Amino acid sequence: MAKLKTGRHTSGIKTHRQSLRRAVRNRALKKTLRLEAKGLLAAAGSKDAPKVQELLKSVSSAFDKAAKSNTIHWKAAARKKSRLAAQARKLLAATPAS
Repeated sequence: MAKLKTGRHTSGIKTHRQSLRRAVRNRALKKTLRLEAKGLLAAAGSKDAPKVQELLKSVSSAFDKAAKSNTIHWKAAARKKSRLAAQARKLLAATPAS
């Protein structure tokens, strides 16, 4: 990259570069959260209780870490964790439709 002339908006250019880097990192983290949540629900659907407990722990941890780094809001993380746990519990308790 060519050297910039110093001026009034040099800091703005740097901030833009930082925002692009953060956006890529946040996008990757959100994708990981979605995939982990999907895996948890798949395990709950297949009635694998030990795996569900383990996945629920890791998904909760992942949501907490995302909230800690301000990728998602902490209340959004709490809401999603709660709903995932309730949904997993419901899937584990459901009787097979056959």
